[in-house]
Amino acid sequence: MTIISIQSAVAYGHVGNSAAVFPLQRIGVEVIPVYTVNFSNHTGYGEWGGPLIAPDDVRAVLAGVEARGAFPEVDAVLSGYQGGEGVGEVIIDTVARVKAANPNAIYACDPVMGNAKSGCFVAPAIPVLLRERVVPVADLVTPNQFELGYLTDTQPDTLESTLASVDLVRAMGPSIVLVTSVERPDREEGTIEMLAVTDDGAWIVQTPLLPMKANGSGDVTAALFTAHYLRSRDAADALARTASSVFDLLALTHDSGKRELQLVEAQEFYANPRMQFTPRKVR
Repeated sequence: MTIISIQSAVAYGHVGNSAAVFPLQRIGVEVIPVYTVNFSNHTGYGEWGGPLIAPDDVRAVLAGVEARGAFPEVDAVLSGYQGGEGVGEVIIDTVARVKAANPNAIYACDPVMGNAKSGCFVAPAIPVLLRERVVPVADLVTPNQFELGYLTDTQPDTLESTLASVDLVRAMGPSIVLVTSVERPDREEGTIEMLAVTDDGAWIVQTPLLPMKANGSGDVTAALFTAHYLRSRDAADALARTASSVFDLLALTHDSGKRELQLVEAQEFYANPRMQFTPRKVR
């Protein structure tokens, strides 16, 4: 399996491609990483160094990959944090080129915009571009609950309202939606959920909610779910594997007392997920 992953990179810590690439490699995926920014660290620190990669430079890297004859072997394009405003159009063009070379390829879009705690942390034009241009060409999207609300102009909180918002996203184009953080008011205290919806049904999985902020965990989640779904075409199985791996990564990080994901230390949890959480079909 080969995935082109178009997202940010940092020298210190693990977000964007610096979070997604290694777990994918550890489960046997060939990754072609293409960077949209090259920062010293993630922006949550309040200061960072390094450049946004200009859209023309992102396009040039992808054109070089295409010239090597790689596109027919690509099973998925995965995109995350876009950086500059013009990168979305580069992604759309790349998806079309990959699908022309391999009609079975899919496009998985992590519509990175922000979260409920931090608000929106991307350039003002990016959310509009995602909603109007990028998400409609995706096959799979992985918003968190905040991003789901923005994409649909809704306020999902209960299971029913979250499912209704997912249906609105699916009507935009993507057939597969993974909501990476569902915090509904009637859930068991101290828990958090993920919800996967396809044409075959909807499944929710519940895990303990750890008292921590984990930058990059959504990037790992999107990457692993995409790969597992590609392999099995079974959303419930992909959800179970992803929830298991990501929870153990977060638990290890929490126990370490460190701010950055303990991505390398948790590698066995990607290769051999414990499967300790069972998804429940809700539709």
